Amino acid sequence: MSYRTTLDEVLTRAVAPCAELTGAEGRFPRGAVTALGATGLLGLTVATEFGGAGLGLPEAAEVVARTACVCPATATVLQAHYTAVAVIEAYGSPWVRGEIAAGRHLGSLALAEDGTGGYGEEAQVLTSRCTAVRSGGVVALRARKRQVVAAGEADSYLWSSRPLGARDGLSLWGVPAHAPDLFVPSRPDAVGPSGSATSTVLADPVLVPSDAMLGEDGGGLDIVLRTVLPWLLELRAAAGADGPRLAAADVVRRPADSLAPS
Repeated sequence: MSYRTTLDEVLTRAVAPCAELTGAEGRFPRGAVTALGATGLLGLTVATEFGGAGLGLPEAAEVVARTACVCPATATVLQAHYTAVAVIEAYGSPWVRGEIAAGRHLGSLALAEDGTGGYGEEAQVLTSRCTAVRSGGVVALRARKRQVVAAGEADSYLWSSRPLGARDGLSLWGVPAHAPDLFVPSRPDAVGPSGSATSTVLADPVLVPSDAMLGEDGGGLDIVLRTVLPWLLELRAAAGADGPRLAAADVVRRPADSLAPS
């Protein structure tokens, strides 16, 4: 069965029935997400060797676009998930990739922070105030991440911080949602479609193993520029998201210094 046929069935059976309550009452579309996982659509872009469909950004964009016509909140969750998975596919553990392929793991993004402005909303993920302090094999991350989709609902967050030892750039981490001392306020942020559980996530601090780093220390900025932003912008465009956006090609071409806050 093709992913398009599977998506048709899931949209009719699971996403559409949830959409009205999701929009009217702000309920997270857990039933829709579960169905997307059970039918392999959460693992659409995971390599086949780990049980995924092995597809890419064009197919993910099609899934997001068609889902957005039925339930904008579910489409927003998929945008964050597929973008996080693009990084996990390159740098994450085989176990996590297998869990995503099996439909048991929902990813999201925890990149934007208060006080990290810049040219457009997307530029706010190019710097970080989050501190990262290592003690032995454990790293303490301290930050207030905002506009996190599926906050309190995702299984892990793609998290950015200042480097541990590198002079500049970012470091990226896979932070488990069950990690102690992660806190999601009960009042969601006033952004994102109703039901997308877009909210602030607080770490004061959260402790993660040092091997939770995705990529090299300080190498996260390049990953954000070349993977995160192109995926996120393409998926947002597919969903018809409103608001000022940068073209993905412009983000990659433009030097990081010109996008960072002054």
